[in-house]
Amino acid sequence: MANFGWAYIDCGDVGADGAAAGPTGSLQFISGGGGHTTGSSQLVYYTASYGEHVGSSTLVLSGNMVITGTLSASVFNYEDISIIDATGSTFFGNTIDDIHSRTGSLEIWSGTTPVLSASSYSKQTFVKGFGGGYLQISGSHQTASTSDYILGVATPFTGGTDPVRITVPSPATFAAGAILVIKDELAARGGSSIIITRSVDDTYTFDSAAFYTLTGSSPAISLYSNGTNWFVF
Repeated sequence: MANFGWAYIDCGDVGADGAAAGPTGSLQFISGGGGHTTGSSQLVYYTASYGEHVGSSTLVLSGNMVITGTLSASVFNYEDISIIDATGSTFFGNTIDDIHSRTGSLEIWSGTTPVLSASSYSKQTFVKGFGGGYLQISGSHQTASTSDYILGVATPFTGGTDPVRITVPSPATFAAGAILVIKDELAARGGSSIIITRSVDDTYTFDSAAFYTLTGSSPAISLYSNGTNWFVF
């Protein structure tokens, strides 16, 4: 018979010469001389569901596999990982509802320099440098969003007294611990001002007030949310 690297054999159809051996569904490999094949219960192809493997067409390897080429698959299910050693770029997820969770601490290095560390023990995060989301405002009204960290108000002074209004949505939307910084980037705003207000019909406050007014020379304000109200710090 011809020699094959492997073949699927249904032992119910083996000929009388007994050239193929092994349990039903085992993948065949050449064993010894004479070109005879055999199989192992550690490498079996199941045409129907097997244990926790639901569905048809399942190949089960009870042991180790070494791949020197490329492995392609639609889905990977990892049960236990002790070592990951990879080079090159990686990309995880393809929709905004994907969640990548991990247990344990995280470290990011640039050569021998630590860039970011997050400790599961101390529950602290340290960064080498930090930059938050910045948005420059040039109009008379802007509504802050959860993606904002710094709002720079560069709206030109037109000589009137109409204020620039910044609506800061509900602190519950931003969640407790969120921080928002608002800074007047104009050297002089004349008789105008920047008013920080809440959304219409909402009742949350800024240091117990319904609104907050920034006046003077290049004022700024830092706000944090406790999930119910905004506070100045």
